[in-house]
Amino acid sequence: MINESLAETFGWATPEQLAEMKSLTYRVNDVLKQLFADGDLLLVDYKLEFGLFNGEIVLGDEFSPDGCRLWDAKTREKLDKDRFRQGLGGVIEAYEEVGRRIGVDFS
Repeated sequence: MINESLAETFGWATPEQLAEMKSLTYRVNDVLKQLFADGDLLLVDYKLEFGLFNGEIVLGDEFSPDGCRLWDAKTREKLDKDRFRQGLGGVIEAYEEVGRRIGVDFS
């Protein structure tokens, strides 16, 4: 992970590109917070990875319960990668529950 100062110092990103990444992050956050809230899920945290393709800023990674923390909004039950990391079990079931809550059809 790098910060803005390093990105600019080493020429990895311009101030304009960094501003675009911030803007995209805020927009993604608005969409994801609402998506998960509608499924009674709390989006605790997540990561985004950006890259350049033909000079354009692009999101460069998938988004799944492996790259974020999702809890049941009422019970605070963990429905993400922490089920595996903390030995809570039921990882597949938790991921499927997240999918169902946000409208994924598994049939």
